[in-house]
Amino acid sequence: MLAACIGAAFVAGAIGSAVTFENVRTWYPALAKPSWNPPNWIFGPVWTTLYVLMGTAAWRVWRTGFTARPLVMGYFVHLLPNALWSILFFGFKQPAWALTEILMLWVLLVWLLVGFWRADRLAGLLWLPYVLWVTFATALNSAIVWLN
Repeated sequence: MLAACIGAAFVAGAIGSAVTFENVRTWYPALAKPSWNPPNWIFGPVWTTLYVLMGTAAWRVWRTGFTARPLVMGYFVHLLPNALWSILFFGFKQPAWALTEILMLWVLLVWLLVGFWRADRLAGLLWLPYVLWVTFATALNSAIVWLN
C-alpha cells in the first residue's frame, strides 16, 4: 500500500508535468511575477520530496485501521485537483481559474491535515510541508493573477 500511495502521487505529478513542460519554457517566462518567485529548477526537487511525504502520510493513516478509510479515500481523490491545477494554469494558460481551483484544493488539504493529525501525529507532520507549499503556491498564483 505504501507503493500505491506514493505511486499515485507521482502519477498525478506526471499528469501535471506533461502540460507544464513546454509552457514553463515558453509562456510562463513572459508572465510578470513577484520578486520572490522561486527559480524554475526548485519545483522538481520540492514536488518529488512532497510526493514521498504525502504518500507516506496517507499510508501511515491507512495503517491505523478502518475508521481512517475516508481520509485515505480523500487522499486519492485530492490527487485529481492536484493535477488539475497544472492543467488550468499551464495547459489552459488560465492563472485566474487555477487560483480558484487551488483555493479549493487548499481547503481539502487542510481538512486532510486535521484528519491525518488526529489519526497519526507523524502522518500530520509529514503532510504539513505539502500544505505549507500549497499555501506558498496560492500566494504566488494570486500575485501572478494580480500582476498580469
